[in-house]
Amino acid sequence: MSPFIVHSIPGSPFGRAVLATLEEKGGAYRFSPVSPARLRAPEHLARHPFGKVPTLDHDGFQIYETQAILRYLDRVLPAPPLTPAAPRDAARMDQAMNVNDCYLFRDVSTVIAFQRVVGPRLMGLRPDEAAIAAAMPRAQEVFAELARLLGDQPHFAGDALSLADMMLAPQVEFFSQTPEWATLGESRPNLAAWLARMQARPSLKATTWDRVEAMAKAA
Repeated sequence: MSPFIVHSIPGSPFGRAVLATLEEKGGAYRFSPVSPARLRAPEHLARHPFGKVPTLDHDGFQIYETQAILRYLDRVLPAPPLTPAAPRDAARMDQAMNVNDCYLFRDVSTVIAFQRVVGPRLMGLRPDEAAIAAAMPRAQEVFAELARLLGDQPHFAGDALSLADMMLAPQVEFFSQTPEWATLGESRPNLAAWLARMQARPSLKATTWDRVEAMAKAA
């Protein structure tokens, strides 16, 4: 099987979910960096018509949207499986993945993670404290629901690691770098312990922002 080519921006939590999943699967891959300034460039729009990341190339097959990429990887690299066999556990996985996309990222990460982590690191921006404060009620709702969904399980779909964990960990890790983590994460011990377990996995250690930047420089 030829290597997978992942087109993404270093630091993208969605790109990291794909890279970390490949690490979990032992799949050979190559990282192809995309500059934020080139998201609307013709060559990238040919891969992703909406100008987002990540995208995946594999043996002439191209696909975009993180959930679709992760499910594709789980099918073509079936071991270890990252989709539960039990229908209800699989439904919980799907639900958590959609919470990530529709509420955690769209409503919360785009404000708090951007203002605290991405903007300062990539653009030298100072955090907009008013915007962060305005996003906190929604953040509390989302993190409360994540903690409820996780419950006392080791992973979001039950006992075994799943694609839901691979999507959520890069997003939640951003918040652990912010002052808001004290109320969003540390106040929810099950969620904080889950993140610590995820951060200890070799797949997450291999795909930190710094590690992916190094991949980009070597590309």
